[in-house]
Amino acid sequence: MSCPTTTFDSRLGCSTISFRHQALATALATIADLGFEEIDLGALPGVCDHVPYVLDEAAVADVAATVAASGLRARSINGDIGDLNTPLADGPRADRQRHLTMLVELAVATGSRALVLPCGALEHEPVRTLADDLDLVAAELTAAAQMAADRGVELWTESLHYYRLCCDIERAQQLSDRLPEQVGIVMDFSHIVASGADPGEFVRRFGPRITHVHIRDAVAGNINLSVGNGAVDFGFGLKTLAHAGYQGHFSLELETRDITHDERPAAAARAGRFITESI
Repeated sequence: MSCPTTTFDSRLGCSTISFRHQALATALATIADLGFEEIDLGALPGVCDHVPYVLDEAAVADVAATVAASGLRARSINGDIGDLNTPLADGPRADRQRHLTMLVELAVATGSRALVLPCGALEHEPVRTLADDLDLVAAELTAAAQMAADRGVELWTESLHYYRLCCDIERAQQLSDRLPEQVGIVMDFSHIVASGADPGEFVRRFGPRITHVHIRDAVAGNINLSVGNGAVDFGFGLKTLAHAGYQGHFSLELETRDITHDERPAAAARAGRFITESI
C-alpha cells in the first residue's frame, strides 16, 4: 500500500474491528498506511479475535509488542468478559475476574486510556427482571471501574447497544442512572439509529458523560453499513456533540457488510476524510 496522502483529525482513530478479517499485525499496518495514528483495539470473542480469548501474561505481552511495533497509539481496549446480567457461581466468577484483570493489564501495557465493556448480554430479554438485570450490570461495571482505576485505567461502557440488554435509549438511561460518574459512556451512532433513537437526543441526555464516540452508519434494524450508505446524519450529530462541549476522541468502527474486504481500506479512507471535515 502506498504512503498516505490524507491527514485525518488527530482525534479520529480507527478500530481494529474495521479490519477484523486480517491478523492483528496486518490490520495495524493497514490502519497506519491509511494515515491514522490511533486505534481502538478489538478484544471481542466471536467478533474480533485480535486479542486471544485465553488471555494470560504471555498473550498480553505479545499483543502489546505488536501494537508498539506498529507505531500507533491505543486509545481503548474494546473487550467483553461475559454476560454482566447473568449471576455467576464462584468458579465462573473467578474466571471472569481473571479475564478482566488481564484486559486491564493489556490496557496498561498498550498505554490505552480505557477498557470498554458491554451493557449486558447479547439478548434483549432479561435473565430475571429488567430492574434486577440493570442493577447487576451496573454493579459489575462499577466494580470493574474501581479495579481498573487502581491500575490507572478508565472504564467505559457502550450504554446503548442494539443487540444487547440495553437495546434502546430508555434502557440506556436506566443503566446510566445506576452508574457512578467514573464509568464513562461510549456513544455509537450506528446502534442509536438502528434502535430508532435520535443521536441528538442521546447527546442531550448523556452529553457530559460521553467519553468516546464510535462511527459507523446504520438504518433502522441494521448497524453494518459504511459511512454514507445509511441514515445517520453525521454532520448534525457531530455539531450537536461539539455544542455540548464534547472534547473526546472518535473511532471508525467499520464492521460493515456492504463492501468487500478489498474495498475496505478505501472505504475507511473516505470515511476518515468525511468525518475529519465534519468534526
